[in-house]
Amino acid sequence: MASKQALIVGASKGLGLGLTERLVERGWSVTATRRSATNEALSDLADRADGRVHIAEVDIDDPGRVRALHDQLHDQLHDQPAGAAFDLVLVNAGTTHDRWETIADVSTETFERVMVTNALSPMRFIEQFRDLVSPGGTLAVTSSGQGSIANNTRVTGWEIYRASKSALNQLMRSFAARRADELAEDGHTLLLLAPGWVRTDLGGPEAALSVEESTSGLAEVIEAYAGRGGLHFVDHRGVVVAW
Repeated sequence: MASKQALIVGASKGLGLGLTERLVERGWSVTATRRSATNEALSDLADRADGRVHIAEVDIDDPGRVRALHDQLHDQLHDQPAGAAFDLVLVNAGTTHDRWETIADVSTETFERVMVTNALSPMRFIEQFRDLVSPGGTLAVTSSGQGSIANNTRVTGWEIYRASKSALNQLMRSFAARRADELAEDGHTLLLLAPGWVRTDLGGPEAALSVEESTSGLAEVIEAYAGRGGLHFVDHRGVVVAW
């Protein structure tokens, strides 16, 4: 039986790299992207993965490079047996800002950078790559519990980051509504994944979870929700997150 195929976008380090490793451990084959070849961690994983990790390069903030990757992967899938497609396309993209910057003092440049990378570019990618997902497959993006408006009741910082993840959630919900008939026909599942507070460059050294703990949970959630259809906002434990 052929292994499941995933496309993980933003896999050079942190959560993306960890999730690539967890899926390979579960028998998946993964096409994993990075922005450039300067980071060797993904290459090291590919060397250990017995042909199950294939590396591609893309910057999701560059529409031209995104289109080129789409065309490249479309052609590669076309050369495989009939019906070949990705069972999972997951966009793991994230950038942040100074923790205590607020909407009152953040620069326009910083605001635009965070919003484009965290919300606009991931959803543009989902729009463009949905045709490469198999019937019954999953389209997912890495969101955050901090994107929950309902749970935003105390001062913890990261105000612009929070807003960008809320925007991502809203855009995914709009995508689900606008393409409801097509998604139902194809049986696609949409996931907004909240990985928890993780010890990455973004989460910092004081975070509660290791990359392995978070991504082990995320891999479990991805497989548990496969084929369910609909849109779901869930964390690494499989707990539904309030919008």
